[in-house]
Amino acid sequence: MLDVFLTVDVEVWCDGWEDIDAKFPDAFKRYIYGPTSRGDFGLPYQLRQLQDHGLTAVFFVEPLFSTRFGLDPLAEIINLIRQGGQEIQLHLHTEWVDESREPLLDNIAGKRQFLRYFSLREQTILIQAGAELIESAGGESINAFRAGSFGFNRETLQALSVNCIPFDSSYNASLFGLDSGISPEIPLVEPAEYEGICEYPMTVFNGGTRSLRHAQLTACSYREMEGLLWQALETDRKAFVILLHNFELLNSGMTRPDDIVVARFRKLCSFLDRHRDCFRVRGFHGLSPTPVPLQPSPLTSPMWKTGLRMLEQGFRRRFG
Repeated sequence: MLDVFLTVDVEVWCDGWEDIDAKFPDAFKRYIYGPTSRGDFGLPYQLRQLQDHGLTAVFFVEPLFSTRFGLDPLAEIINLIRQGGQEIQLHLHTEWVDESREPLLDNIAGKRQFLRYFSLREQTILIQAGAELIESAGGESINAFRAGSFGFNRETLQALSVNCIPFDSSYNASLFGLDSGISPEIPLVEPAEYEGICEYPMTVFNGGTRSLRHAQLTACSYREMEGLLWQALETDRKAFVILLHNFELLNSGMTRPDDIVVARFRKLCSFLDRHRDCFRVRGFHGLSPTPVPLQPSPLTSPMWKTGLRMLEQGFRRRFG
């Protein structure tokens, strides 16, 4: 049995930092509900699909935007997820720190894009503030974390330990993982323990190109995802971590559904529903850490699937 983590990073952006107070109401509607002429394809759509297939996903909710726009929009997000019977965990995008109406930290001016750009003390304060915002908005006590854009470092795990958050899912070997200060020579692809925290890294794979690719709905074809899941099961992997976002089923202009990605999501949910005897789709609540001392190599996907995905992605870019 393979533990599969369907993780959804829930974020709201105003498409720039000018005049954000005026832009926010429309941005919130687009990013959370995803209205199109063919219906809504945002967060509620994802929640319905998961509920229809009896799957539990992990929604990493970014709460710092609420320090600018108030707690009500965050509470609306939390309520949607709770009504959908899904798990809520903490996600931080530190681009919001300097936008807060009440200072979150002393002497902060300008943008710091990644959590790793903050000191241990500052990271500890920000993680605590984020967890308190989630709880104040109606969420339960959180026990897992993901840094925005995977921009974390070893001090992030120390800050999580101080805040009694035992799980992290910020490591991504295809992005900042190797220079995070955690396992700099051997990429993490399975759960591992550092600083008393159990790290559940993003699943990555080698598709025959020069770099690793992570298992994200917009980055992988359904053929690749299904093949990688079977390969992980057959090689006795402990965990398979998949990424998507609340707005990921929309095209880049957020004006209509991205039919290819919508189909990927629906097929993936159906696949995991049909094969629940092999794949346990779960969250971090009630999870017993299972660190793997000897890390295996990344999963691999055949070049022909990579080629088909490139064609599919080209079609998406042209007609998206």
